[in-house]
Amino acid sequence: MSPYLAAVRNYWALLPAIAICVGLILLYAVPTLVNPQWTSSILGLFKQLPGGEETEEPAPLGPKQIRSRRMLAGALVIGALGLVGFNVVLNREANGCYLAAKAWGATDDPKQDGDPCVNKIFGAFFSNGKGEVLEKSQQPVAGYQVVKGKHPAYLKWIQNPPKPDEVAMVFGVGFNCSNDLKVIETADKITAVIDDTEPCPPDSQIEVVPIKLDKPVGDRPVVTVGGQPIPRIDPDLPSWGTVLKKLATGG
Repeated sequence: MSPYLAAVRNYWALLPAIAICVGLILLYAVPTLVNPQWTSSILGLFKQLPGGEETEEPAPLGPKQIRSRRMLAGALVIGALGLVGFNVVLNREANGCYLAAKAWGATDDPKQDGDPCVNKIFGAFFSNGKGEVLEKSQQPVAGYQVVKGKHPAYLKWIQNPPKPDEVAMVFGVGFNCSNDLKVIETADKITAVIDDTEPCPPDSQIEVVPIKLDKPVGDRPVVTVGGQPIPRIDPDLPSWGTVLKKLATGG
């Protein structure tokens, strides 16, 4: 679903419009909930009789009218909360994808950062980590993430996400080097290298390569060139509290 939201997923871009809508809704809904009579003549305040005299005081509302107006005001408040929630969801998703890409080593680029869940980080299209190591020297892999139990939420939002039942760990690799990732599983360790003689250049796009293992990672070390251990990272979407705090403080 995420590609279809690309046009509106842009960090805090929706916040000003939503704030205005919520403010106008609450300006009407809150007084109506307290006393529907107060807002029963809002439009009448702008009307005048032919002689220039103001309109008469509106007739008192009956019990059914009071109940219906309060129900309408309550529905508007729920709608306002829905707008805020919608913006929180979009911003939590976008920030999570951006932070995940940065955790994997992505550089900043306005062209990719505007819609990070589609352009900045995405699931591998052709890479799978399989194949023999061919070069005489390889490049190290910077990090890995174990996927078990509840999967990282950002994997659900990125374009072309890995299938939950076909991934035990993932590697985030620069788009230009992802095809060179090779992962070798043995009984005592898991080795991951970039099968290239030249270091990978900095990249603003990260391809998440899912790896399906014969058995769980367990206690086996995950190493790279020279038997060096690979740091384990755990990027994910920011918490709801973090996003709400950013919305309240404006960024």
